Amino acid sequence: MSGKIVAVCTSVNKGERKKNIGKSNLLVGLGLEGDAHAGFQHRQVSLLALESIEKMRAMGLDVHPGDFAENLTTEGLDLVTLPVGTRLKTGECLLEVSQIGKECHTRCAIYYQAGDCVMPKEGIFAIVLEGGMVAAGDTIEVTNHV
Repeated sequence: MSGKIVAVCTSVNKGERKKNIGKSNLLVGLGLEGDAHAGFQHRQVSLLALESIEKMRAMGLDVHPGDFAENLTTEGLDLVTLPVGTRLKTGECLLEVSQIGKECHTRCAIYYQAGDCVMPKEGIFAIVLEGGMVAAGDTIEVTNHV
């Protein structure tokens, strides 16, 4: 199973939308270089499918990759069906799914605009096992199913 990366997004501060910078360096044990969420934790990199963003667009919102604070926006992969432990390869980088969804402690601006938000239910998180450059247009593929 494979798809592609359509956006690589970072932000300087936590709690804000991320900007699509096109490409960045994935750092082992950290996440995307220069991103506010990078760190030694199990949620080093966040991924959200473009298909999930399109659900919010269908609700009338003007949203784009990075608006849900995801690092990697993908297309063609059913991210929420991937169990924890699944490995994803993109270029020379290897990620391992570490969490499906998240608890949203405070309602974000998207939630108040649409009455819902896809990131808590459809976003996934991963740790970086092998680092390197990642860019929009790169293929991302499942290398194992747990």
